Amino acid sequence: MRFTILLFLATTLYFGFSATAAHSKDAKIVLVAGKPSHPPRMHEFNAGVQLMTKCLNETPGIDVQFVLNGWPKNESVFDGAIAVVFFMDGGGRHEVVGENGRRLKVVDDWAAKGIGLGFMHFGVEVIADQAGNQFKRWIGGHYEHMHSCNPIWEPNFTVFPDHPISRGVKPFQVKDEWYFNMRFAGDMSGEKATEIEGLKFVPILTAAPSDDVRNGPYVYPKGPYPHIQASKGRAEAMMWTVERPNGGRGFGFTGGHFHDNWANDSFRRVVLNGILWIAKVEVPPSGVKSTVSDELLNANLDPKNRR
Repeated sequence: MRFTILLFLATTLYFGFSATAAHSKDAKIVLVAGKPSHPPRMHEFNAGVQLMTKCLNETPGIDVQFVLNGWPKNESVFDGAIAVVFFMDGGGRHEVVGENGRRLKVVDDWAAKGIGLGFMHFGVEVIADQAGNQFKRWIGGHYEHMHSCNPIWEPNFTVFPDHPISRGVKPFQVKDEWYFNMRFAGDMSGEKATEIEGLKFVPILTAAPSDDVRNGPYVYPKGPYPHIQASKGRAEAMMWTVERPNGGRGFGFTGGHFHDNWANDSFRRVVLNGILWIAKVEVPPSGVKSTVSDELLNANLDPKNRR
């Protein structure tokens, strides 16, 4: 009897320890949403990160957590994270440039440790003198005011690179505020895979804007910009990835203005795949599978003026 009890206790402790160890090996990913902005169903950052979290947490081996309404007051949420994604407003008030540059140093330390970094929509825009060099190191480039442009248009994504992020992504076309002509490292144009300044750069979503799209109007300032017109016919990168010299990964994704675009399977899948990839989690052969109901799409929207 004594032997049986001891065996039972040992087995219980073993399996309890094994379960804890297995859970501790889950890849921790943190999605950070910006503060509310824009009219309803636009820049729905808080709803967007919660939707992505729900979709991703159906994938085994990962633990996705989210932060609402900007940089967290308690930064312990980042402890143990192997990837952090920012979906938020940018420019001079970008959340990562706050506190007189302290946050930039925090994120720079993450990059130095090989932590994956992703920036989405307005979150890819920074003032060059504030954070341009950092963004080039972290994700290969950024939106630069009056160099890049931000028309609302409907690119047709038909060809994808042989890359894990492309798995399960089918040709798609959605209307969004797709930024292009990023300020990439080494001033490369960004439509082709290359290695520059120690970065392995791969464009994921590319399409050639029509002459009308290049002519504007852009959202702000309305344009046209002669240097954008001069590149007519060139494909533009609207999602791209980098592998940094230390093995860390990053991506930029310029869509995400309209919340309802999350209902598009390929739009959603390419972003979810990208998040797994920067976390160094194996992307499933058919990509991240998820479904978005009307109920999920309408959940957690910010209480904006909905007249």
